[in-house]
Amino acid sequence: MVGEGPLPPADLALVELLRRLDALGYDFVAPTPATHARVVKRAEKQQARNLRDIFGWSLPFAGETLPADLMALLERGGALAVEGDLRRSRLRVSRVEDLLFLHSAYPTDRPDSVFLGPDSYRFVRFVRAHLPAARRIVDMGAGAGVGGILAARMLDGAPALLVDANPEALRLARINAAAAGVPVETVLGRSLDAVPGPFELVVANPPFIMDEGGPTYRNGGAMLGAQLSHDWALAAARRLEPGGRVLLYTASAIVDGRDGLGEALARDLSPLGCTLAYEEIDPDIFGEELDLPAYRKVERIAAIGAIITRAG
Repeated sequence: MVGEGPLPPADLALVELLRRLDALGYDFVAPTPATHARVVKRAEKQQARNLRDIFGWSLPFAGETLPADLMALLERGGALAVEGDLRRSRLRVSRVEDLLFLHSAYPTDRPDSVFLGPDSYRFVRFVRAHLPAARRIVDMGAGAGVGGILAARMLDGAPALLVDANPEALRLARINAAAAGVPVETVLGRSLDAVPGPFELVVANPPFIMDEGGPTYRNGGAMLGAQLSHDWALAAARRLEPGGRVLLYTASAIVDGRDGLGEALARDLSPLGCTLAYEEIDPDIFGEELDLPAYRKVERIAAIGAIITRAG
């Protein structure tokens, strides 16, 4: 478990970068990768002209485009790439609600990429709508920390424990939390085994695409990408205290009108003494995935929210 000690100088530089950008009124909403690719193909998007081009659209920039103090912070944070006469930020900055979050620059195709996109915004809205009072939050598959950090803010600073298998994700989550003034602890792991329980509240936004060999943030395993969501839900449910809750935001591939994840959760949670409230948040997301061979029988991918509650 890490995150209790002071951040190293490079990370502190990135904390200061977020704070400076916030003070400048910087704002950017992270789109899907497909939308990002379409936008940056435009002629006017070949080289950065402003902060949003640099930190949002991940465009290369001339040295004079970025104020010297921000350039210095980016360099001290180890996030400045040199490309001939131009520079590029290795990180993006997006606003979710009232906070800025660091995440990986586009394209997010490296194994350790840290993703933030439209699902992050839907996840936060889902958590906000169903968040109970809690003394501690566990964010499973925390990524950049969006869910755990904002949930902690909603609960007036309840401590958040962020769990992820990607060390780079936890590094950025600690930076994001420090910039937000939210104390967190982080755990490197693929499961909840290293996290002390029982749990009062678990929030989770697991990978849900069937993408074997792809970046960690995408690959949800079998069940057309829903295996990890199913496994995390059951693992968390088994360790809930009476009255405890899991808020799971994920997606399910719909085949012939049937939601395999919803059916599996309904079947497997009842023997654990848990109730399930299940809702379809968006009926059709990431439609481009249906072109892949693995999805040849899938008619749509639906964003779903599952509220799992252990009997009191």
